Amino acid sequence: MPEMDGLEATRTIRAMDREDAAEIPIIALTANAFDEDVERSLQAGLNAHLSKPVEPEDLFETLESLIPE
Repeated sequence: MPEMDGLEATRTIRAMDREDAAEIPIIALTANAFDEDVERSLQAGLNAHLSKPVEPEDLFETLESLIPE
């Protein structure tokens, strides 16, 4: 992203004065797969971190866990 990376975008979204800012699911889809990358994502407020190549089943399970019924 030209203006900010996904971690900064997530921090910006989470800091918004909106009712849904803390609840909207945000998932990292990234080539960064080290443990410290996952930790940075979670500390920034992302709900999940999936490394590329993303397995469809992992994506579906993650989405199901984050989207309320």
